[in-house]
Amino acid sequence: MAVLKFFFSFLLCMSCLAAAMGKWQRHIDTNWHDAHATFYGDMSGGETLQGACGYGDLFEQGYGLETTALSTALFNNGLTCGACFEIKCVNNPQWCYPNAGTIKVTATNFCPPNYSKPDGNWCNPPLKHFDLSMKMFTKLAQYKAGIIPVQYRRVLCSKKGGVQFQVKGNPYWTLVLLYNVGGAGDVKNVKVKGSSTGWIQMSRNWGVNWQTGTKLTGQSLSFQVTTSDGKMLEFDNVAPANWLFDQIFDGKKNF
Repeated sequence: MAVLKFFFSFLLCMSCLAAAMGKWQRHIDTNWHDAHATFYGDMSGGETLQGACGYGDLFEQGYGLETTALSTALFNNGLTCGACFEIKCVNNPQWCYPNAGTIKVTATNFCPPNYSKPDGNWCNPPLKHFDLSMKMFTKLAQYKAGIIPVQYRRVLCSKKGGVQFQVKGNPYWTLVLLYNVGGAGDVKNVKVKGSSTGWIQMSRNWGVNWQTGTKLTGQSLSFQVTTSDGKMLEFDNVAPANWLFDQIFDGKKNF
């Protein structure tokens, strides 16, 4: 009886530990950092589609309006595209909604610096700034605020389904757009392998688009994708040998 009691206590302890670890692992950075936030576009979010990271229709790609543009200090020349942030409104009882909690957004665009006026240039370096969709901004504060003080931290991206690969280009140049990337979200390395080649290192073209000059038409395609935290997943035979340009292929697994 004592052995059974110990066994069940052990299982309960392990279950609690796993739950705690799962909760902790949702955050890449447990510390909160100071920044400011504004919004662009209207509630429909039309102006937030596509953008400097190279995504397409953010609704079709699963991001919707849960997105943000980043200032120079956070954008990191596009290396932060795809990363996810948790944001809360702070220190402004006039505009922050009480008990608003936090929002989670994916970086899909760039808020460019403006050196043409002496003040109000929130996206100029070294300022850390989020230019949110109007829908996400108004979850935290009244839209009339215009700009609010916030705190943010990096969190793991939770995405439904597999990583998506859209193959573009021409027979002599292949450009692959990666989206719906979970985990760290921001991709730091991509390799591609045709059914008649070894692994080929791809280079970043811009944002979430990766390229190679190797001819890959007529071959099935596999990919190795590495996110900024060093985790690598291999996606074997994602595209069949008869793939066509502009087609989208489901990697069927995620980070």
